[in-house]
Amino acid sequence: MRGWMTALVIALGSPASAGDLAFVTSQNGNALSVVDLDDGRIIAQADIPDAPAPVAYDPAQGRAYVIAAETGRLHVLDEAARPLAQADLGAGAFGLAVAGDGVVVTDWYGARVTRLDADLQPVWSAETGAAPAGVAVSADGALVATADRDADAVSIFDAASGARLHQVATAGAHPFGVTFHDGRLFTADVQGDSVSVIDPGTGRLTGRVATGSHPYALAFAAGRGFVTNQYDGTVTVFDAATLAVLDEVTVGDYPEGIAALPDGSGVAVANWDSNTLVVLDATTLQITRTVEMPAGPRAFGSFTGRPVRP
Repeated sequence: MRGWMTALVIALGSPASAGDLAFVTSQNGNALSVVDLDDGRIIAQADIPDAPAPVAYDPAQGRAYVIAAETGRLHVLDEAARPLAQADLGAGAFGLAVAGDGVVVTDWYGARVTRLDADLQPVWSAETGAAPAGVAVSADGALVATADRDADAVSIFDAASGARLHQVATAGAHPFGVTFHDGRLFTADVQGDSVSVIDPGTGRLTGRVATGSHPYALAFAAGRGFVTNQYDGTVTVFDAATLAVLDEVTVGDYPEGIAALPDGSGVAVANWDSNTLVVLDATTLQITRTVEMPAGPRAFGSFTGRPVRP
């Protein structure tokens, strides 16, 4: 752990009494905003330089992790967006996910994934395919998966040791966002206009879902999958069990980050060019809330959660 972060923190409300939270990075605005999802208010904000984009929220530890894309600096903040720690991981640091009491981070340029402990010290580091983007951890904490963009593949690792178990070719080119759900692994294939479905145990491609143009990331709620389509300004909705496409919903300009609400009733979507965070009901497929954000909200990662209150 090296140094302490310089950040301007603006307290706009009381995170201690807030409801479910979203931690939204704004790449163009150099900001992290904490949004109370229950009433759609920004309740805290931190000034983070150098294009913050990836984010991961850990409700159990009360921490949010943010990577500045231009430098690879990892920032750790509390639920009021106050700085706790930082580490310089190198300019290639990008994908980010909570793992145990620490995180896993991909290195785009170095083609590696590294697990860090609670003190931001390396536990293990392993080789991936070229240009790993998103990273995800299975619900039981046993597996780590990376979307190896330029290898058109997914790598699957043992979360404890870092041993690579499988490398699986995706159905479409350039997988970016990756998510575990209900025992399966899903990737958003940016250049394939598709979602790949993978059995992480056997390392087999088992399905494909057609999406809109340039899918970026995906999340699951109420038995449905939701995929952000950057170029269409939409979210593709599909049945999580059958993979049948159900609808395509307009959400805003250039949607990227997406995460399920903690109660599973919907998803939150960050629209980079609209400068908004919207909440989409998983059943009615209606937008129920729109929050104005600092410029360029990206929120790439699992950015929502329910705080653990004492």
